Parts: sequence; structure tokens; C-alpha cells
Amino acid sequence: MLPSSLSSTSSSWWVSCLRFVLALSLLGVGSGGDPYVYYQWEVSYISASPLGVKQQVIGINGQFPGPILSATTNWNVVVDIKNNLDEPFLMTWMKLFDRNGLQQRKNSWQDGVLGTTCPIPSGWNWTYAFQVKDQIGSFLYFPSINFLKAAGGYGGIIINNRDIIPLPFGLPDGDITIFISDWYIKGFKDLRKTIEEGGDLGTPDGVLINGFGPYHYNESLVPDGIIYETINVDPGKTYRIRVHNVGFSSSLNFRIQNHNLFLVETEGSYTVQQNYTNMDIHVGQSYSFLVTMDQNAISDYYVVASARFSNSTTRDRLTGVAILHYSNSQGPASGPLPDGPDEGDTYFSMNQARSIRWNVSAGAARPNPQGSFRYGEITVTDVYVLLNRPAEVINGQMRNTLNGISYIAPMTPLKLAQQFDVPGVYKLDFPNRMMNRPAKVDTSIINGTYKGFMEIIFQNNDTMIQSYHMDGYAFFVVGMDFGIWTENSRSTYNKWDGVARSTVQVYPGAWTAILVYLDNVGIWNLRAENLDTWYRGQEVYVSVVNPEDSNKRELPVPDNAIFCGALSSLQKQQSHRFTFSESSSVAKLNKRLLLWLFISWTGIIFL
Repeated sequence: MLPSSLSSTSSSWWVSCLRFVLALSLLGVGSGGDPYVYYQWEVSYISASPLGVKQQVIGINGQFPGPILSATTNWNVVVDIKNNLDEPFLMTWMKLFDRNGLQQRKNSWQDGVLGTTCPIPSGWNWTYAFQVKDQIGSFLYFPSINFLKAAGGYGGIIINNRDIIPLPFGLPDGDITIFISDWYIKGFKDLRKTIEEGGDLGTPDGVLINGFGPYHYNESLVPDGIIYETINVDPGKTYRIRVHNVGFSSSLNFRIQNHNLFLVETEGSYTVQQNYTNMDIHVGQSYSFLVTMDQNAISDYYVVASARFSNSTTRDRLTGVAILHYSNSQGPASGPLPDGPDEGDTYFSMNQARSIRWNVSAGAARPNPQGSFRYGEITVTDVYVLLNRPAEVINGQMRNTLNGISYIAPMTPLKLAQQFDVPGVYKLDFPNRMMNRPAKVDTSIINGTYKGFMEIIFQNNDTMIQSYHMDGYAFFVVGMDFGIWTENSRSTYNKWDGVARSTVQVYPGAWTAILVYLDNVGIWNLRAENLDTWYRGQEVYVSVVNPEDSNKRELPVPDNAIFCGALSSLQKQQSHRFTFSESSSVAKLNKRLLLWLFISWTGIIFL
């Protein structure tokens, strides 16, 4: 076995170790021969001035936005995170789902939300370990607790096709990731306090593109001194541009002056390929476009992300502008910004959303076509109509609800309570429809049927557009319309090529219906992506248990699990140093072989 003295060695030694283990993994030493990719991330506060005012943001390894996590289908991913913040931290790997996207398969322990995992204390590190099994596409990660996302800490995830699975389009000449978001100059702690005191955050101060403010396209609207993003391209080449809305609550319309957006993928699903001049991207959503640099290089071109459904007084303020720079450009961008849709036209936005279809003939992570899973032929076993309405006062606090219940996170995570039979932590009694009773704060979760086919209808009775995300699964977006959903609404469902994704918008005064096959055991978060309503309780968890033998169907508690709440006594002390820690979901390499190979590799002999 490795000597115990290794636990006190320096982090640089461990970096060498990690590189060595990675080399072994790439040679097939590990579980099933699937390669490993390792990341070491330090999460800390850094200074930035996105809108020209210096403020504190959350960086990863000093970067804002954070680095891109890149892997290939079926690779194992190990991310060791050191929390250098002054409060607890959790990272959620957004769009963790089944079938065509990034998914914690039978591994909700790695989901990074309060229902499954205790937060990483300040000064501690924790190792996430998961396999991107049968998954491809464009995804996100970001902090899931304490309103930390308002300060950043987010980044992109790219899961590439295996070489044996061709792309359903020509290989692009390059890959570009763009983050768009509404943004406040006020710090996240002040914003959080405003929400806790029942206040309204008000209109955001601007829109960022890749963490930068708008280009100085109009002297009266954009002050001097703001740093903007420049995207460098070569003429004639085609780029895959992945666009993520990582904001608070604003739906943003994305467009590039004089360039078409050829949609090819969204959140792990290849789509029917079609051109758009602009695309509404709602909070938490991700899209991939092919963009060909086919314009004259007489000047640069505007890249625009502007808020939708805003009034005329805030329209210009909520417009982010970057620059698309051809390598042979002859001058700066000039003139008016490219027009987007009418800011208040929700009908345009809904019709555009309906036009996004699943490419059922394309293979994704596997050779078989995406449409080989005939979701429209499966009998629905459970129906949940989840109604949200404007925030209301419950027990003296402003809260948001689903079906009249505002979720409150217990001190002991649901998953740990389930595993260790801790009584009284939660109730499996979440109602499938709005009940005729006063709203309440509770820890009530959905008791999902293993391998059941659940129909969920989001009914938005609020005045603001909402986005909803479900961890652990892809769901099929089968319908959306204005008005109140009824049983007759099913006659309008798309039961053939509704796109599979994990984040969907619900327009005010409208409904959206999804179908999801509950074949992934665990406890999974279903939440509003709007940061303020999520923080005020607009979420629920879905428990999916295999009744036959859950111990063999789900991965066990990680060896490095953090314990809190009723299980705090189980927690072992952890060094505050940044060290690699094994997880039970990482392949258990033969340590004697590893030591022998390491000595042979490095020439180091331990005495």
C-alpha cells in the first residue's frame, strides 16, 4: 500500500501523481478501459469590473467565467474542488440526465445540490467523480447554494462524440463557447439579503457576454472604460458556437449581425437542422449553432444578447454586445445593432420554441438513431400538474411555491437521510395537483415510480416567464400553449420528435408539458432556474427507488462523503490542504501496481 506519509506531501507532488494516473487511465488502466480526465479547481473570490465598476466575483482557478470541462462520451471525470470562499459551496453539473445528455447515472451523490450532498465547508476540498455515460453535447456547471451563482462560479461542459460515432454535420473548423447573462453590480450577499427580507432585486444593471460588458456601440448608452469581449474568427471557416444563458431571470435573444445561426444541438440532443436569424435562450438553456464566416471583412460584426419581454425604459440597458472580429477585418463594427424580435412578443418566442425538433434519424452517443426511443408509444403512469404563482407571504416570509408548497432544505440531505434511515427528514407526499388549502413551507417530495413514465405539466400563473430544470434525466418537450392546461390539451402533443432536453421555459399565463421516463434511481432535483424564485423555495425533489434491490442498482455512498445534520457525528476530519481524495465511483486501481509503476516512471524510492 502507499505509505501513510504521502498524506502530508505537497500539492505539487499530487499534481505529478494525477498526471501519472491520467497517463495510466488513457492506456486503459481502470474500470472497463474507459479513460479518465482529471481537473483541480480552486474556487475563490476575485476582482472584476464587468460593467465598469469593480466588484467581487467568484472565479475558478482565477478565471471568470470558469474553465471549460471537456471529455468524450463514456469517459470518467474527476474534479477536485477546493473551496476558498468564506462560506459553504456546492457545484451542480447542470443537465445531468439520461439518454442524450450529461447525466449522473445511478449517482445522485455527485449531483451537487442540497437534497443529495452536504456543502463543502470553507477551506475544504471535495472530489466529484462521475462517468459521462452515453452522453454528448453542451452543458453547464455552477454553484447551487447560497445565491452564489449571482457572483459567477459558472462554466461550460463539452462532451464530444466518440470517433466511431459521426457527427450529423460537417466537422467544424473551431469550437467557441459563449456565456450570456443578466447581471447586477451589487454583490451576491447584498442581493441575497434583499431576497431574504422579501424585497425585489429590481432591474439588472446590464447583460454580460463571457463576463464582459457591452461594446461601446452608443456613447449615450454605454459609458467609457467598459471592457468588452472580442471573438476572433477566420473568413470562410465554420465554427460550432455553444451559447449558454447563465443569468438570474432574464430570457435573452442571441444574434450575430449578418450571420445565420444554424441550430444543430441543444442540451445533449441533436436537433433538426435549420437556420435562425436569432434565438431566444432562456435561463439555464444551452444551444449549439454552426456559424459560417461568409461575410465581407469590411468591418467587424456585432454579437448581441438582449433581454426579452422588457419595457422600453430598460431595453437599452439590458443589451450585451460583443465583437465578432474577422482576422482580415478592415475596421470596427459600426451602425445600429441588428434587430431582434419585438421585445414583448411572447407568441413569436413560443412559435420559435415549437419549431425546435429532435433529429430522430441522427445517432448521438450510440450508433442507433435518437428516435429509436419511441417515447410517444409509452403509457403514462403518473401525472403531475405543477402550478406556480407570484410570490406570497408564508409564515411572515416572502416565498415561492409549486402546488402551494414552498420547499425548505432540511439540515440532513434527503439522499443521506434515505440511505441511513434518518426519520422525519422529508415526506413522500407531494401533491400531483394544486390543493385547496393555504400555502405552506415543507420538505415534501415526489415519490416517483421506478421505470414509470411521468407526465409533468408546468402551469405558470405568474406574470414572469419561468425556466424549469430536472437533474438526472432528459425529458421530452411535447407541448406548450397559452391558457390553462386541460385533459384535452393532450391532443396537441408532439409524440414523435419533441426535443429531449433538461431545461424548458414556461411563458406567463401558459403551460408546458414534458414526458420523462424514470429509469435513473436516486433523488433528483426539479427546480425553477430563475435564481430568485428558486432561492425562495420553488423546487421539489423526485425520489426514484428500485424496489427490487436498490443497493445493487445505485452506486454506494462515496468514500469521501461529507456528513451534516443528524449524521454530523460520522464526519471525519479533513485536511484543509488541497489534496486528491478517492471516491467509490472512481475505478479502484491496484495500488501496489500503481506504486510499482510510479517508481519505475519517476525513479523515486520511498524509505
